[in-house]
Amino acid sequence: MTGNEPAVAVAEQVPQQPPPPERARRQVPGAVLSGGVLLLVLVAWQFIVRVFDVPEVLVPAPTEVVASLVAGLSDGSLIEHTWVTLQEILVGFGLAVVAALLCAFLVTQSRLLDKALFPLIVMTQTIPKVAMAPLLVVWFGTELTSKVLTTALIAFFPLLINAILGLRSADPDQIDMLRSFGATRMDVLRRLQIPSALPHIFAGLDVAVVLSVTGAIVAEFVGATAGLGYVIQATNFTLDVSRTFAVLVILSAIGLALHAIVVLCNRKIVFWSAEHRTVTEQA
Repeated sequence: MTGNEPAVAVAEQVPQQPPPPERARRQVPGAVLSGGVLLLVLVAWQFIVRVFDVPEVLVPAPTEVVASLVAGLSDGSLIEHTWVTLQEILVGFGLAVVAALLCAFLVTQSRLLDKALFPLIVMTQTIPKVAMAPLLVVWFGTELTSKVLTTALIAFFPLLINAILGLRSADPDQIDMLRSFGATRMDVLRRLQIPSALPHIFAGLDVAVVLSVTGAIVAEFVGATAGLGYVIQATNFTLDVSRTFAVLVILSAIGLALHAIVVLCNRKIVFWSAEHRTVTEQA
């Protein structure tokens, strides 16, 4: 028996200490914490409405909201309006992504275009989109086109700024090194600038996709014959507040789902970023 064996035996007999409470709390998934807080809010909401006998036309109980949501989904009316709004969100968001990334590439690759285009883009963004929505309805009618354009205009600028910031975040020394090895401008863009810009681009996508939901509803408020925004206006007119809350639940679900898709794509594509490594280590 060597001199180290008793120490090893003693170490094996020492019971493992449970993790500190603070560390244990950090290991609880965020979805569990958020779900617990939401459950507490709903219980408190139900209790307050029932105890103080709050009229349904002011604030309906969560059970009434759920009943209205189930009824709307069962008869298909909410599903039809949800599909209309979802088309406006997805098409408008896609248009904003294409336009913002194209403008970002042009502005960052040409000083002439930067001086000529960027001030004009900023000037157009100073105009409130809510003020432009009625004009778009007059020009393009109450169909899909005006809703898509309003959504794209609202989602465009945050993504543009993040894309420009990302493309300009590449290390100048690394750019000079690539050019010293004979890399063309497209090589620098493909091998360095785009990878450096991806974390910023995904941050802009996350903001833009949430704003797309807002843009579609704003456009439907101005003029529409279908969609969740149209349902909100109709139910406000008839004082069907439970259905209004049911629509808000659907809009929240759409926003959360789109946000989750962008976050998942970010984790799969930008797996090498420092932020991703930090999240992985904490998990």
